[in-house]
Amino acid sequence: MMSGRVASCWILVAMVVVLSTASAGGDTAEKGVTYDGRSLIIDGQRKLLFSGSIHYPRSTPEMWPSLIKKTKEGGIDVIQTYVFWNLHEPKLGQYDFSGRNDLVKFIKEIRSQGLYVCLRIGPFVEAEWNYGGLPFWLRDVPGMVYRTDNEPFKFHMQRFTSKIVNLMKSEGLYASQGGPIILSQIENEYGNVEAGFHEKGASYVKWAAQMAVGLQTGVPWIMCKQPDAPDPVINTCNGMRCGETFPGPNSPNKPKMWTEDWTSFYQFYGGEPYIRSAEDIAFHAALFIAKNGSYINYYMYHGGTNFGRTSSSYFITGYYDQAPLDEYGLLRQPKYGHLKELHAAIKSSANPLLHGKQTVLSLGPMQQAYVFEDENSGCVAFLVNNDARKAIQMQFRNNAYSLLPKSIGILQDCKTLIYETAKVNVAKNMRVTTPVQVFNVPDKWEVFRESIPAFSDTPLKTNSLLEHTNLTKDKTDYLWYTLRFESSSPCANPSLYIESLGHVVHVFVNNALAGSGHGSRNITVVKLQVPVSLINGQNNISILSGMVGLPDSGAYMERKSYGLTKAQISCGETNAIDLSGSQWGHLVGLLGDKVRLHQWANLKSVKRSTNDAGLIKNCPLAWYKTMFDEPSGDGPVGLNMGSMGKGEVWVNGQRIGRYWVSFLTPSGHPSQSIYHIPRAFLKPSGNLLVVFEEEGGDPLGISLNTISVIGSNQAQSQFS
Repeated sequence: MMSGRVASCWILVAMVVVLSTASAGGDTAEKGVTYDGRSLIIDGQRKLLFSGSIHYPRSTPEMWPSLIKKTKEGGIDVIQTYVFWNLHEPKLGQYDFSGRNDLVKFIKEIRSQGLYVCLRIGPFVEAEWNYGGLPFWLRDVPGMVYRTDNEPFKFHMQRFTSKIVNLMKSEGLYASQGGPIILSQIENEYGNVEAGFHEKGASYVKWAAQMAVGLQTGVPWIMCKQPDAPDPVINTCNGMRCGETFPGPNSPNKPKMWTEDWTSFYQFYGGEPYIRSAEDIAFHAALFIAKNGSYINYYMYHGGTNFGRTSSSYFITGYYDQAPLDEYGLLRQPKYGHLKELHAAIKSSANPLLHGKQTVLSLGPMQQAYVFEDENSGCVAFLVNNDARKAIQMQFRNNAYSLLPKSIGILQDCKTLIYETAKVNVAKNMRVTTPVQVFNVPDKWEVFRESIPAFSDTPLKTNSLLEHTNLTKDKTDYLWYTLRFESSSPCANPSLYIESLGHVVHVFVNNALAGSGHGSRNITVVKLQVPVSLINGQNNISILSGMVGLPDSGAYMERKSYGLTKAQISCGETNAIDLSGSQWGHLVGLLGDKVRLHQWANLKSVKRSTNDAGLIKNCPLAWYKTMFDEPSGDGPVGLNMGSMGKGEVWVNGQRIGRYWVSFLTPSGHPSQSIYHIPRAFLKPSGNLLVVFEEEGGDPLGISLNTISVIGSNQAQSQFS
């Protein structure tokens, strides 16, 4: 998924037919995956496929069986996932495929439930994921330029892509081996940035395609958003309305495919959730099928959670919560049920759709009929009313059909209306958050105050402001900038002005918080002017620069800079003193991170204090620790952080994610208040909750909640 996408995607396919002998009767049958101008062909059979995106690290292995089961029950045939390079190779040559990163286990679970897989290796994936999935260590490789005809990048891209392909082969997971993987992807929507690389962009596209095909997976390769891709590339569509916007494949020998049908949209801090109706999704999916489409992937079918620091710049911790399966894996009705009925209706006429001849008829100024008919496979018709304002009665083959505004009716056997996209028969449900524990007892909390470093405490001193990520290497969100400022003469109404390319700044003068500021998705430079109290003599100025994820898209990402760029002190309206060229100290990270305060064993050895309610509230840069027992039942659990400001949460050492409830939407609400704690992170009793708060909040207002849905007048927990 990309930020601000346009509606086109391109698929590179290696056409491979693998012949094998059926073990049962000795008959010869086609095995593997190829395609023609109508559809993908799997094991010799044309397929009309509905797919759903589920990203394995955005849930837990314990959740995967239930998520896949519900997806299959929703009429989905394929599960599509990215592969996240920076998760699997956090250090050069050191790989991690454990826990939530266990890609093989995820694919085998999909196989065990009888579904196919679309594996989007990338290895650049975007996906609102930190750095688009690229490991940060790539930036330090000499001569590195990402995603272009650059030898260092191509070397590491091919090395990692080969690693994943060989891992899949070793487990027999490609369809050419009898496994579930029917599609693979190289690169991701490169058309968005190709022009920025000029002629090297085009040569990179050719190289990437040749490299992927040369890996001989025996299944088609997806290369999204690539209008200049050479044969045998299938150009496909991404967006919300591909039935209206997509001109179709660039060859009559290639099927019409939709690789990302957005069921909602990403959400960032300060942004409202995007609500896309079940009717709208169904209309455009049905229209795409009516116009010869044969593959639709819903992005996302289950979005899940951006645990820890995995989200990209300013994106919230919950991901695509408005998908058919919400962040917790609960059914979101009527979206889930209405699409399930659509899938069943379309699949009931798969034979005429895949083998019949299409005819398009005009039934009115804004009405059409798309008819697929074959004397052997039968007939199906899609009656389309494009009028969004009024219902229409349409005449088709001597029968009258009434359609609601902006609706498509599916006629089985070209006669019986079995489904209408604007008519929802599934009752709406509602998610319910039930508090089971409020952490409102001061004596149950322990507090550790983060120290404010002075210039003398910082090991790295330079005569300029250094770039944030060059020092942090994305191992932490935080970098301290420190300065000694000598005030020898009276200064009326002194103020400190700073500019930062980071996301958040907190200014401390002589250990006291002077002010804070932050940017947003649309504000890339933080400009902050705060009054300060100076003493005669030496003053310690300490500025904490914070990031909220790295970008996930754009050309020349390796060139982007972050952190403090300007600082000056002013006396009144004149006498501005530029501090940018002064001697600055730099200190990476927080003390609490370095001693691993989020882990139980380390908390015992750290000096901390237990305070009354008044002393633990509104403390900037404070670590809080308490204990709790697991709620009864097996439904989802969430932590309500609505009383806090900004920071991060850990449970039993597991990173839940960043929270930022003080960053309000235009309607005056937090973008996210409830944060998912997977049951797999919990034990029956003695669970450790650690919170790091940047701004100052009230931990006594934090609550533990169970999450369920109410539908048909009955509350139910649909997660098992």
